[in-house]
Amino acid sequence: MSNETKPAPHIIYAEMTPNPTVMKFCSNRLLVTNGKTYEIDATQRIGSQSPLAEQLFQFPFINSVFIAENFVSVTINESVDWNDVTYELRQFIAEYLNNGGEVIREKNEVKQDDKSETPSTSGDANHTLSESEQKIVALLDEYVRPAVQQDGGAIDFHSFEDGIVKVVLKGSCSGCPSSIITLKNGIEQLLKSMMPEVKSVEALEE
Repeated sequence: MSNETKPAPHIIYAEMTPNPTVMKFCSNRLLVTNGKTYEIDATQRIGSQSPLAEQLFQFPFINSVFIAENFVSVTINESVDWNDVTYELRQFIAEYLNNGGEVIREKNEVKQDDKSETPSTSGDANHTLSESEQKIVALLDEYVRPAVQQDGGAIDFHSFEDGIVKVVLKGSCSGCPSSIITLKNGIEQLLKSMMPEVKSVEALEE
């Protein structure tokens, strides 16, 4: 008789996000353990780094899938309402995970120019961060990233030049009407108060 303890089953629950087109599906277990985030849109439905995303794209109303630590953010189009599909998607994700479905193909590392994998520090993987850039990344990681992930999204530092901090918004933050308000009233004010050399914060479109 085996003494191996089976891992706890994935329990999936849904959370609304500030973006009305995005729902966050959270698990009681980690889905990604390498600290990276992955965003896949419908044009990458075949051959992406996420088998889970590929399966979700069987639903024609899904536009994109964003995967981080313990959640999956799903963006839908206007053809459906969340009241009609939330339960179905929650059950689908739970069954997929509990049947041993793979979330990320770890063996197939994506190329640096593959946008399905989000850079965690800079838009240029070969760029050495300056002292100011390192401080900006640290501030984003400590004060901003946890709150953004709570809303089903992610924020990544891209560059800092001429007093302008450029960031990339992912998941529920991408295209969210309230994200620009948060960017200016929250993130920009935070960085300006702690780093006088910061003049403004801008979000890049990918």
